[in-house]
Amino acid sequence: MPLVHGFDPPERFVAGTVGPPGSRTFFLQARTGSRLVSVALEKQQVAALAERIDELLDEVMDSGTEAVIPAVAPLALQDNDPLEQPIEEEFRAGTMTLSWDPGDERVVIEVFPFTEAAVVSPDQLGEDQDFEEPEPDEVLLVRVPAGVARAFVQRSESVLGAGRPTCPFCGEPIDPEGHLCVRANGFRRRDPV
Repeated sequence: MPLVHGFDPPERFVAGTVGPPGSRTFFLQARTGSRLVSVALEKQQVAALAERIDELLDEVMDSGTEAVIPAVAPLALQDNDPLEQPIEEEFRAGTMTLSWDPGDERVVIEVFPFTEAAVVSPDQLGEDQDFEEPEPDEVLLVRVPAGVARAFVQRSESVLGAGRPTCPFCGEPIDPEGHLCVRANGFRRRDPV
């Protein structure tokens, strides 16, 4: 049986970063009382989770449910505070699952640790092998009401947007000293101001 870091619901559930833009480490943090769990993950995972939560809540709204789903994050639930200290990584996120529990009207998020055994190489894609994903040692399980989920999405979008600006020509991040833009044939572009 895996160790389940369960929060139903947490007092706080946020995405945040540590470090300067360009070398930030992203975390999901859940807290209830003095119990705090931090899970490291990639920027793309934060973006995908926030986008999918937003889509899930929109789908539930459109389904004709009796549940009250806010279209935007309620002001009272906005959270712009930094991550809580100490930040001690429980594990690095791999697979994440997301669902809606109509019984208690909550978004259910499960985050499983990254494992090398679950990675399939391009050579193995065409093979008819049974790939059995290993049983995880631990899992982060968070169940949040719809308003808290919308607030999570709003904060995640803010955190994602606080990184390096992107080049308007190629879409790559611009470092403080500029970057070599592939669309400008290698000419160094500076941050457009």
